[in-house]
Amino acid sequence: MAKREFVRFTNDDEVRALGEGMIARTVPKARWTHAAHWASTLWMLTERPEMLPERDLPGLIRAYNESVGGQNTDIAGYHETITQASIRAARAFLRGREADEPLFVRCNALMDTELSDPDWLLEYWKKETLFSVEARKRWVEPDKQGLGRGEELWLHSSNEQPEVLS
Repeated sequence: MAKREFVRFTNDDEVRALGEGMIARTVPKARWTHAAHWASTLWMLTERPEMLPERDLPGLIRAYNESVGGQNTDIAGYHETITQASIRAARAFLRGREADEPLFVRCNALMDTELSDPDWLLEYWKKETLFSVEARKRWVEPDKQGLGRGEELWLHSSNEQPEVLS
């Protein structure tokens, strides 16, 4: 899996601006990159304890998509399985980081992993499953065997309330 090139974050304010801008629907569509998605999620997980990404991001993403002229349909826009898997991956990533590490350093470190490749989910889902209407509308469990590396612990559904990370 190839890592994607991205413009590295240089301070926490850059990351906060993306997260706050996504909520306010002021981030220009051209700046809403793969790295911006991850940065906003890490920001929410670490600096917005009153928000629960699993609950709040779906509506925020749908609203943002519409604000930049996008649509949320059976074939475009918001995708539940991708969003929830990404939140779980972000939580797992943060569990391995120092609590006092600057947010922008965390974002850059995440983008130095396999998660920087937008196709990272195809390690766990068949393409036809991941891009199905069903997976777009609701959580669909990974359908590839041999996930390895412990990902099965965070990828599969859980009834536990997610922990707030700081």
